[in-house]
Amino acid sequence: MTALHPFRCTFRLPFSSYSSSSSLGSRRLRCSGDNQAPAALDTNKLVLEVKEKLQREHANLPIGKNGRDDEEMLLWFLKDRRFSVEEAAMKLSMAIKWREDFGVSNLCQESVQELYATGKAYVHDFPDNKGRPVFVVVARKHFPGKQEFIEDERLCVHMIENALSKLPPGVEQILGIIDLRGFRIENTDIKFLKFLIDVFYYYYPKRLGQVLFVNAPLVFRPVWQLMKPLLKSYASLARFCDMETVRKEYFTESTVPPDFLD
Repeated sequence: MTALHPFRCTFRLPFSSYSSSSSLGSRRLRCSGDNQAPAALDTNKLVLEVKEKLQREHANLPIGKNGRDDEEMLLWFLKDRRFSVEEAAMKLSMAIKWREDFGVSNLCQESVQELYATGKAYVHDFPDNKGRPVFVVVARKHFPGKQEFIEDERLCVHMIENALSKLPPGVEQILGIIDLRGFRIENTDIKFLKFLIDVFYYYYPKRLGQVLFVNAPLVFRPVWQLMKPLLKSYASLARFCDMETVRKEYFTESTVPPDFLD
C-alpha cells in the first residue's frame, strides 16, 4: 500500500455540498457561498487549462475514466478547489496517482469477498429519500487486527466506488450510515478512521453528503470525543439519531435497509 500523499496539510476547505453538472458544454456558472470565484466562469476553458497542465506536468498519469483527461472528474475537482486551476491540478494529480498505486480499478466483489462476507459493510440496494446511494457500516462486526489493515482499506474503497457507481442523474453525494447497536470499545479503530477521512478529503472530495450515527451507546461517547478533533469540518456532516429517524426521515417502508426494520 502506498502511503498517503505528503500534501496532507496543504488544503483547507470546508467540507460542504454544492451543485454541479456533469455536462461540459460551453456555458457559464454563477458562483456564490464557499466558491469565492468571479461572478461568471467559463468552466469549459478552466477544464481545458487543467487538462493541459496535467498533460504537461504529469504526462505519465493514465487517461480515460478517472484519468487526467476525464472532464467530469476535472470539473468536480475544480469546484472542490474553488475553480483554482493550480490547486485543482495538484489535488487531481495526487488523486489519480493514488488510484493507480492503490489499484482502485482492480477492486471487485471477489477481491474483497472474505471481509464482505462478515457483513461489516455493504451498499444498500435502494437510495435514500434524496436519491443518494447508501453505504452501511455495522460497527459491532469490525475488530481491528483480525485481518490485514490493507484488506479493510480495500473493502472501504470498494464500497465507496460501488456507491458512487449508483449515483443517478442530478445526485452527486452518498449517505453513510454507521450502525452502532452493540458497539463495544474493542470495535474502536482510530487508525482506520484517519484513513477514511483522508480518502474522502483527498480522493473523493465532497462526495459524502451526511453520516448517520445510529443508536450510539454510552460507551461510544469517549470514542466520539477522540474522533471529533480528527474530523474537523467533517463533524458537521454527522448526525446522531435512532432507528425510527432512519426509517421515517430517510427511507420509505419499502426502501429502508432490512436491519433497520426492527
